[in-house]
Amino acid sequence: MEKVNITEKLALFNDFWNPRITGELNGQHVKLVKFKGPFVWHKHDDEDEMFLVVKGEFRMEFRDKTILLRENEFLIVPKGIEHRPVAEKEVSVLLFEPITTLNTGDAKSELTKMNPEKI
Repeated sequence: MEKVNITEKLALFNDFWNPRITGELNGQHVKLVKFKGPFVWHKHDDEDEMFLVVKGEFRMEFRDKTILLRENEFLIVPKGIEHRPVAEKEVSVLLFEPITTLNTGDAKSELTKMNPEKI
């Protein structure tokens, strides 16, 4: 049992769209990731995802609406809902999602991370 300092963990990397695992509980991963620019449109057929903004802001685009998320706000995207995060400037995000969740869901691309690094 060890505490996790989010600021220290975020200082360990500078790349975008490459989530790092910072914890695990009850079949869920806690991940940290930095976004910048648009991600790919995708969905997760079997997993819900939670996005908590640690620093900055980003838009979560859906086919029928867009939700702006700012620091200390979170959004749960239910399984089966197509979405795309877009960040105009760098943003730091904490993800909470089942271990089986692939970052690009049903849309395999150069951004797909099959085995996220643990930090």
